[in-house]
Amino acid sequence: MQERLQKIIARAGIASRRHAEQLILSGQVRVNGRVVTELGTKADAATDRIEAAGRVVKGQERRVYLVLNKPPEIVSAMADPEGRKTLKNCLRGFPERVYPVGNLEYTASGLVFLTNDGDLAAEMLRHWGELEQVYFVKVKGMLTLEELERLGKEIGVRMKTVRQPDATRRRAANYWYEVRMRDTRKEEMRNVLFREGHPVEKMKRVGLGPLTVEGVAEGRYKILREGEVVEVRKRIEVRKERKERKERKERGKEKTREKI
Repeated sequence: MQERLQKIIARAGIASRRHAEQLILSGQVRVNGRVVTELGTKADAATDRIEAAGRVVKGQERRVYLVLNKPPEIVSAMADPEGRKTLKNCLRGFPERVYPVGNLEYTASGLVFLTNDGDLAAEMLRHWGELEQVYFVKVKGMLTLEELERLGKEIGVRMKTVRQPDATRRRAANYWYEVRMRDTRKEEMRNVLFREGHPVEKMKRVGLGPLTVEGVAEGRYKILREGEVVEVRKRIEVRKERKERKERKERGKEKTREKI
């Protein structure tokens, strides 16, 4: 069956679909010995010899899905030009090639989702801004209940106090809070908290859509069960449908204004 090359390469686990497109554009993909540089090119993985970045595309690899608990000061990628530690350091000995979906800041810790399923990765990235993320955020000092409500509304997130994990006495000097947000709100949250005299000191992502890092030790990973992967797909579909309904509603309003 004829399919786009980037889809075949991603499904084989050689690269993410986005990276596969870059390989094609840079002339690192061959089909039956011929260099291909056009993104619309199709091939048949069953009959054509396809090479990408020096690797031959073989039969479909086993699909794997991981949740990794990234330590701080680890680059959320499989390679780093500056020579810093990457996710590969946490995946030593893992047989399949996987790639992170989305990004987690270098200084932050917590949940990173990795897979060799290029189709699912592409869908997640397309709707990344619609997936709820849950962070534990440590700030300087302590926020009052009134501040939590007021600042949460201003930033557009939900904030609440959590059990202080590093408190050795009755009270912690600097407090941790649970923040539920969309990815686009992180920088705004940092700016608002800094302005209020409570700069962010640490961030740990503990949830992404239906996924959680609970029970996974820092620097370790777990392989997701089939049911957990199904939940990820369902969550994306729900978000996609909501977004499409909203867009249809906005288009309807625009048409009504034009008629008036």
